[in-house]
Amino acid sequence: MPSPGPYRAIFAAPGTKGFAAAGFPGRLMISMESIGVVTMISELTGRYGLAGAVAATLAISSAVLGPQVSRLVDRHGQRRVLRPAALVALIALAGLLLSAHLRWPDWTLFAFAAAAGCVPSLGAMVRARWAALYRDVPRKLHAAYAFESVVDEVCFIVGPILSVGLSTAWFPEAGPLLAGCFLAIGVVALTAQRATEPVPHPREHHTGGAALRSAGLLVLVTTFAAVGALFGAIDVVTVAFAEEQGHKAAASVVLAIYAAGSCLAGAVFGLLRLTGSAPRRWLLGVCAIAVSMIPLQLVGNLSFLAVALFVAGLAVAPTMVTTMALVEQHVPRARLTEGMTWVSTGLSVGVALGSSTAGWVVDASGARAGYAVPAVAGAFAAAVAFLGYRRLRSAPQREGSGADGRKNRKDHEGQPERRVA
Repeated sequence: MPSPGPYRAIFAAPGTKGFAAAGFPGRLMISMESIGVVTMISELTGRYGLAGAVAATLAISSAVLGPQVSRLVDRHGQRRVLRPAALVALIALAGLLLSAHLRWPDWTLFAFAAAAGCVPSLGAMVRARWAALYRDVPRKLHAAYAFESVVDEVCFIVGPILSVGLSTAWFPEAGPLLAGCFLAIGVVALTAQRATEPVPHPREHHTGGAALRSAGLLVLVTTFAAVGALFGAIDVVTVAFAEEQGHKAAASVVLAIYAAGSCLAGAVFGLLRLTGSAPRRWLLGVCAIAVSMIPLQLVGNLSFLAVALFVAGLAVAPTMVTTMALVEQHVPRARLTEGMTWVSTGLSVGVALGSSTAGWVVDASGARAGYAVPAVAGAFAAAVAFLGYRRLRSAPQREGSGADGRKNRKDHEGQPERRVA
């Protein structure tokens, strides 16, 4: 009998299909919320600067509150933390939609956006479950992380289409409203599955301060703050460019094509049996993301933009897969969910800066000028990656980290183990 492929093999363990499926609707919310808020406010007010600023506030709030939620998850478990955190986020999102619909003062939009950032990172929660299952099986863990990156990209294919499409074709608040429904479904479905929930680590296991004290994690988070600025700027500028071309609803399709390129690359990447240095692959991936922003400066129509974004997307998912593998190497086991969330936090901070900056550039100079923002962000990401590369080359050999576990198995078995990102 032929051996099953990597993706089939990871679902052999009981409960894996259940928690993987449960995480999907919750992550749809992430892909729908920011672009939905931008579309909603721009539809209601015509002000891209305000739309970008509110989306930036939402992203900054997620950056501040997200790691705190994940830290509580590491200590107390997913079920005890995710449900109340999601409830707070949903109440705040409802307030944001009401303030936009009823045309309350602008400050109310920012107030509710600040509270709505208490959204659990379901991607980190699902990855933590994979890590708990396959921490000692690097090949399967690589395939699991690749699968999750593909799921992320599927969400970013489907989510913007739903969010922008509903908000432009039905009513402006429809996209964010559906996003909130997806979050509720995802959190309830995931937390109902107790058998695969990672064992929480009590407070005494969390010595040494926050996970961000790891030098390697700090490099990853800083770099992905710049990458997030690139993503946030592309979202805002693409919506504005599509409107200039007279096809605003087409923005969701173009952004979906961007995600499709990443999805395809991630699916192929997960099938590979990789050797060599994971930090080197990560550095090359970040540089590829930066270089892929150059063609956007020449964009003249939506067809050219779609092709350029598809090619740009090919570098995204493989880089994210390698990033999560590096987090697992550099962060203690008791802080793994927090460490993964910090990467998402870096992205959120970047999205805040990128979307806000791009909104102001679009208002001042038009959509084509706005594509300079992701180009600058990509160059900054590459620079940070080069400067921090040496910190990633060797994982810390401390108790409880992924690298420490691999070292212990090597010593115990008396033979080296191939490291797979």
